[in-house]
Amino acid sequence: MKEPFYKNGLKFQCQRCSGCCRFEPGYVFLTEDDVTSLLDVLKMERDAFLEKYCVKVDIGGSYRLSLAEKENYDCIFWENGGCSVYEGRPLQCRSYPFWASNLESPEDWDALGCSCPGVNKGCIHTREEIEDWLYQRKAHRLIEWR
Repeated sequence: MKEPFYKNGLKFQCQRCSGCCRFEPGYVFLTEDDVTSLLDVLKMERDAFLEKYCVKVDIGGSYRLSLAEKENYDCIFWENGGCSVYEGRPLQCRSYPFWASNLESPEDWDALGCSCPGVNKGCIHTREEIEDWLYQRKAHRLIEWR
């Protein structure tokens, strides 16, 4: 089996540019653990949370639960220069930029640097850390909304 290009780790340090949380349309798909964490932080009931902060997204005939966006494409939880639910933010947010799509090749990783100024800066995240994020993303099923 071929070693991944990140076998010696990758440098990443969030520059707090907000590019992954704002400005462009996108989805933050949720797991049950994400919803539980957000309910704890927000002190809300599930139905009220789903109605106020979530949208149903059609992915080829199946539906996924995503956080809503504001009209300007900011995350629904972006407030006053930061994430208002940071301590309970979803796995998708916590694991960024260590997503499978960003780790397919060195070119994919370097291309991410065009939109994310934290790529190739700061401390080294080990192969084990990176693979743990990848594992968590696979192990935690996204919510299907019927």
